[in-house]
Amino acid sequence: MSHSTYDKFPYVAVSEDANSCHIGWDAIGAHITSHLAAKLTDKKRALGSSTAARQIICVECYPGVFVNGIKAALGERFMSAQIIDVAAYYKNPDEVERLCAPYLGGDDPVFGRMNSLQIEDFFDADKLQFARHQLANIRAELTVIIGTGASLLAPENDLLIYADLARWEIQMRQRRREIANLGALNFGEKPALKYKRAFFIDWRAADRLKKALLPHIDLLLDTHERVTPKMIDGADLRSGLRQAIQRPFRVVPFFDPGVWGGHWMERVCDLPTDKPNHAWCFDCVPEENSLLLGFGDKRVEIPSINLVFSHPRELLGDAVYARFGAEFPIRFDFLDTMGGGNLSLQVHPLTEYIQEHFGMHYTQDESYYMLDAGDDAVVYLGLKENIHYESMLEDLCQAQRDANAPFPDEKYINKWAAKKHDHFLIPAGTIHCSGKNSMVLEISATPYIFTFKLWDWGRTGLDGNPRPIHLTHGAANIQRDITTAWVKENLINRFEICAHGEGWREERTGLHEREFIETRRQWFTGLVPHDTTGGVNVLNLIKGDEAIVESPTQAFNAFVVHYAETFIVPASVGKYTIRPFGKARGKECATLKAYVRT
Repeated sequence: MSHSTYDKFPYVAVSEDANSCHIGWDAIGAHITSHLAAKLTDKKRALGSSTAARQIICVECYPGVFVNGIKAALGERFMSAQIIDVAAYYKNPDEVERLCAPYLGGDDPVFGRMNSLQIEDFFDADKLQFARHQLANIRAELTVIIGTGASLLAPENDLLIYADLARWEIQMRQRRREIANLGALNFGEKPALKYKRAFFIDWRAADRLKKALLPHIDLLLDTHERVTPKMIDGADLRSGLRQAIQRPFRVVPFFDPGVWGGHWMERVCDLPTDKPNHAWCFDCVPEENSLLLGFGDKRVEIPSINLVFSHPRELLGDAVYARFGAEFPIRFDFLDTMGGGNLSLQVHPLTEYIQEHFGMHYTQDESYYMLDAGDDAVVYLGLKENIHYESMLEDLCQAQRDANAPFPDEKYINKWAAKKHDHFLIPAGTIHCSGKNSMVLEISATPYIFTFKLWDWGRTGLDGNPRPIHLTHGAANIQRDITTAWVKENLINRFEICAHGEGWREERTGLHEREFIETRRQWFTGLVPHDTTGGVNVLNLIKGDEAIVESPTQAFNAFVVHYAETFIVPASVGKYTIRPFGKARGKECATLKAYVRT
């Protein structure tokens, strides 16, 4: 590639009307005022024009939103309003700690357990009852209730505003120590521990409430940028979500450095060089990515998980939704070790193990597709034949105890040469990692954080601290029968031509029969027919500058993708086609497609 064409800020065009998006607190305050006036007219009409009508604004906040900033901004613009912060009615931090403790895995720095906690569980029942009694007797003409759980205090409100935030921005705020966890005062705690608590506690509880509120919110407040918040009507939010599930779309990728990170993405994805490296790109992780909605030349950022919550059947398809619920089960991400180092040697839990120990109902089966590879690139995959398993575990333990006793990986672990467009399949329980000088497109199921590190080559993290190792969990999941001969036959380049036509051919590339994700690679110089067949598709343009995705019936506008971009085709789309476009016309292109086997 002579220059990068990778789009780091893709968006779904909702409307040409830029006036639908209100930017900055002055514009937001004016828009709220106009909504209140319309609501007040309706209320007085219902109550009788001579009756004084009190109004309540409820600002429900996702955990991580800067609540104090919203309080200050609205307080300046509604000076006569009574403003209530619902955090005053939470349990005290010690009680919240006791509430969360059973699900946080004790001293484990990474893993906890899924649970059924609700936002209401964070409130002191007596305080909440007293607050509701107070609210019923407030004489102010306008009351503004703000915070996580505000809608629980005032379910009968006049204006419901949802202040939203994607999880990637929440993680940035955690790292900067700008926020604490829900109901806690742990601003100074290690970011990794805040993330763990948010992952297992805060986000799960908040999402349960969000699912119930999304169909009813009057206004959406985009709080990603503190200085320039944005607001759209709830109706425009819902219109944007409805439009997104009728067409191919991309979520907003995010990039992060790592101890083993490389430099391939700096060139291909046009990234700044002010970081030590770029290890990860998460370009299809809807629980953490953002989705941009376009209104004329303005963009509103929302968590892409809102789309999964609002339209799970249309997005995922009936069979996938029945199996996984409102969760997006496929993840695409990049692992860049070009000029970097090896990933940690690791293993993922078996399904029964992740269910029993962590409360997840499916596990992280995955694969490595080599977008690029240096001459010395390798993938560590599976055990060697006839090793002494207990000796391997002892050597792993010794490497943890003594930094001067490195784990002798060459004695126990296969090391396979890797080249561009190879595909390595990694069912749960398979010991594995990518080596240096590789550019991996990782295709996996989406339990997110359940990786058991076994050995990290004696390194510390970017923060200078040792990275967490989970030998006990790992040892309980390594499959002893996944050894050299079996790996070679079952897990490496299992390519099989399964369809072809004029100017195209399709290969089945995996994943393994033990895994629920199917992957297909299409090589093409002409138009390729595709069909979601009732299930969500996720694709990446793995070769070629540009391709265009079109509807045979013009059901959606043509959608252009560039090299290395991941895109989602909702189940509701049905039939679609892909062909080379722009500078790629007449040249061979390729896509890799993943979907859930049904």
